[in-house]
Amino acid sequence: MQKEELIPAQEFCNSHKLEVSFIYSLQQYGLLEITTIEEAIYLPASQLLQAEKIASLYAELGINMEGIDAITHLLQRVESMQDEITALKNKLSLYEGNV
Repeated sequence: MQKEELIPAQEFCNSHKLEVSFIYSLQQYGLLEITTIEEAIYLPASQLLQAEKIASLYAELGINMEGIDAITHLLQRVESMQDEITALKNKLSLYEGNV
């Protein structure tokens, strides 16, 4: 992974008024991946949106890590179900078009 694709965790935490330990907690719950380079912690740019959503749940709504873990899991399931519904609708429209 190139350094340009990484966001310093310290900068992210400063901008969201969070402690860096928050990032470690997210990693322990499996909600984010972090990269350590020369004792500095970085977030992959691809996970920035997810990190911001989680930071919002934590800071603005006061939801604890267990709640964030549950919410994240449920949102992933909903997204998966939406993808499945879309695929099923596409199949159905194919069959309806062939009749």
